Order: sequence, then structure tokens, then C-alpha cells
Amino acid sequence: MASTFLSPYCFLFSLLLFFSIASPSKTSSLTAHSSPLTQAETLIKGLNLHPKEAVNIRTGDRDSPSLASDGKIVEWRLDLPVLGESGSSIQDLGQHAGYYPLPHSHAARMFYFFFESRNSTNDPVVIWLTGGPGCSSSLALFYENGPFHIANNLTLVSNLIFVDQPTGTGFSYSTDERDIRHDEQGVSNDLYDFLQAFFAAHPQLVKNDFYITGESYAGHYIPAFAARVQQGNKAKEGIHINLKGFAIGNGLTDPEIQYGTYTEYALNTKLITQSDKASIDTLFPNCTRAIQLCATKGGLACELARFPCEFIFNKIVTGNINYYDIRKSCEGPLCYDFSNVETLLNQKTVRDALGVRDIEFVSCSSTVYNAMFGDWMKNLAVGIPALLEDGLKVLIYAGEYDLICNWLGNSRWVHAMRWSGQKQFAKSPNVPFVVAGAKAGLVKSHGPLTFLKVHNAGHFVPMDQPKAALQMLKSWMAGKVTVAGAGSEIAT
Repeated sequence: MASTFLSPYCFLFSLLLFFSIASPSKTSSLTAHSSPLTQAETLIKGLNLHPKEAVNIRTGDRDSPSLASDGKIVEWRLDLPVLGESGSSIQDLGQHAGYYPLPHSHAARMFYFFFESRNSTNDPVVIWLTGGPGCSSSLALFYENGPFHIANNLTLVSNLIFVDQPTGTGFSYSTDERDIRHDEQGVSNDLYDFLQAFFAAHPQLVKNDFYITGESYAGHYIPAFAARVQQGNKAKEGIHINLKGFAIGNGLTDPEIQYGTYTEYALNTKLITQSDKASIDTLFPNCTRAIQLCATKGGLACELARFPCEFIFNKIVTGNINYYDIRKSCEGPLCYDFSNVETLLNQKTVRDALGVRDIEFVSCSSTVYNAMFGDWMKNLAVGIPALLEDGLKVLIYAGEYDLICNWLGNSRWVHAMRWSGQKQFAKSPNVPFVVAGAKAGLVKSHGPLTFLKVHNAGHFVPMDQPKAALQMLKSWMAGKVTVAGAGSEIAT
């Protein structure tokens, strides 16, 4: 019995020992044998972010008046001296920020921005989740798809919610360390409680269609969150949430399939040679077995599974390649500069306007990243077929120049899903996605499922192609992704 129990872990530990002594030349700074904390710090520095705190857990401030909430619902209408391109002030845009306490947590308060639609009060309610894990959705608000950027202004076509989650991220905080989440069950339960509080405070929006959106590690968050909403609706747990669908951009959803496409994508984009691919592919069976052990054993097996799989990734990412957008290069550890959002949100006048008092803005939390380390290699695609059968619309999109969550891997797992429309989806034509008369991508759709490969974009599609991203969201929610004629094939 003991040998049966230990043998899988002996396999994983032997792999870990091998990777710890291996010395591949010119690997990226995100090495396969680095600790989760080091990996998180590398991610954060790569975005030129420098949070003062690793996480917003205020264990010494349980009774402090400096905390932003006394346990009641708190929401402020924003009053910031910011102008859009049209000259409209932030007050004119119907924008709010605040906290909701999470009733099933120990002491968590979840922070959010809420922006009313500028078109109609009947427009859909859309929530955005940034990945990481552990990065604030304010990064997307100011650099990707919010109603205003630090540099410019976008028109709202829905009622938008940007929430800082999991707890400890952004301005979300707790006074109890037990509120740090380690898996999708904890994350999705907190988000469900947040939605219940939000719709209780905004009953006029309960009848509106509701959509979940996000990118990157949200490829894990979103399927679990959507399933939790469906579970709550079917059990009549609270306010019925009118969930209509969800969209995942350049997500990590099915690690086994997605890690398995790295060498093919890298070869196709000339990041590696055919000889490199043949050599690296010999490592993939170890990654596959490790992920399968994660699925059957859980726990420690899931944490250890990352090492053989990331070893493959790091054999590809050499030199100064920006693995979020292979057209670009990183300068040392710096791949993007998102530092302005930290500067803005940590100004006292801004914190006062948001009502967060002395809570520091944690742009990306290394503690949250570390806590979710064992969640990374879990397959969240397995829950999506049931949601498709429920009639929920699902959009999976990916910028074509992203390596880390590349379009090919996303296309593969989408095609591999077993649901009633699988064969019909596979047979469906791949046609141009057209924006303002120009081809902006390739789209494939059948029934409730849509896959879109976005041209001239990397990991952050709304930042790279804002017009295409806006058109994509509008047409998808309306049930008519813009297409025109037959186009090139999307590889499967």
C-alpha cells in the first residue's frame, strides 16, 4: 500500500531533482526550478510594478478606523479630476467604487469599480477578471478595456464591473489570513457572494443579461465562477443572476493540451528550429504524466506538476523574448510598463476619492500567486461542456502573437471538448472577423461556442486591438460575431 501511494510522488520528486540540477543555456529568468515566490516577483517586475505590500492582509488592524469598511456595504460615486477626450468629466460617466463584505469569509472585503453604460440602463452587466493569479483588474481598467485609460477614453457599451480578486489583490483586503484562497472553489464562492451583494445594492440591474469576461489565469477563474453561478441559480440560493455567457481571452484553461502545443507554435513562429522541437518534445511525456497525477492525486502532485511542464516552456523562451507578444523584446526583466496605475491609485487624493482610506494598492500579489500555485495545472475545461449544454454562450479568443497562452493551444482544447455540438463545431467554416471593413481575425462558431483568433495582437488583446476587442464583445453579446465570406483555415 505504501509503495503504491509513494510511487507517483517518487516520479515527481525525481523529476524535480533532475530539473534542479539541469542547466539549460540562456533560459529565461522565470526558471523551471525557481520558487513560486520568485516566479511571482519575476511576473510583477516584468510589468514594471512595485507593490509595497505582498498582499492586503491587515491582521493587526481588526479594530482600526483606518480600514475602508465597518462591515456594511460601502459604495462611492467617483469624484476625480479626470477628463476624457470628449471633455466629459468622470462624474458624467456614472462611475462608482466601493467594497462589499463577503459573508462566507472570515473578514474579507472585496473592492470593485463599477461603470454604468452610456447607452442604456438595459445593456448587459459585464464583469472583468484579470489573471496573474493575483493581479488587480484595475490593470485592465486603465490599460485595456475600461471606459477610460490613463491616456484616452473609450465608449461604454455595457455596465462594467472590475473586481479586485482573489482577496488580498488590488484594494481588496481582509484582517484574517484564512481568507487567502488556494483553489477555484474558494475563488468562485467569493465571487458569487460578491455578485449577490452587488445585485442586492443594484436591483435595477438584476433583470439585465450578465456576462463574465477576463484573460490569462482567468481561464481558470471563469469556468469555475460560471459553474458556481449556475449552481446558485438552480438551487435558488439567492438573487437569480441572469448569466448568459462568458468570454476568455488568451486563457490558461487546459494545461495538458496547451503546454503540448508550445513547441509547435514556437516552430511555426520561428522561435525554435525543427531540431530544437524534436529535442524539447522528448520532455513532454514527463509533463503529461505529472498533469495526469495532479488530476488523480491533487495536492502536492499539482504543485510538483508545474516543474516538468515549465521546464519545456523555458527551453523555448530564451534571450529577451517577450512571451506575451513575440513581436516585441523585453529590456532586462521589463516587458511592459504598467507603473502609472500604481502611481495613480496610491495617491492620497485618489485613495480618498475611492474611499479606501490607507489601504495600499497591491497591483499584483506575490502571496496570492504563491497560494494558487497548486491550482495552476488543473484542467478547468472539463466543466465547460455542461455549461454549453445549459445554453450559455462561450467565446474563447486569443491574440495570435502570444506565446504563453497561445491561440493554437486554446484552439486545440476548444476542439477537444466533448459536448453535443463537438462534431458540428469542428466542421464549421473558419471565416474572417471583420472590423470597420478590414479583416481583424478568424472566427469559428457553432451553436453557443465561438473561437476567435485575433490578428496583430498578443496576450493583451483589448490593449493591442481596442476596436476589434470592442466589436468582438458587442457582436458576441448580440449573437452575431461579424463575419464576411470564407477565409483561411484555423488550424486544429
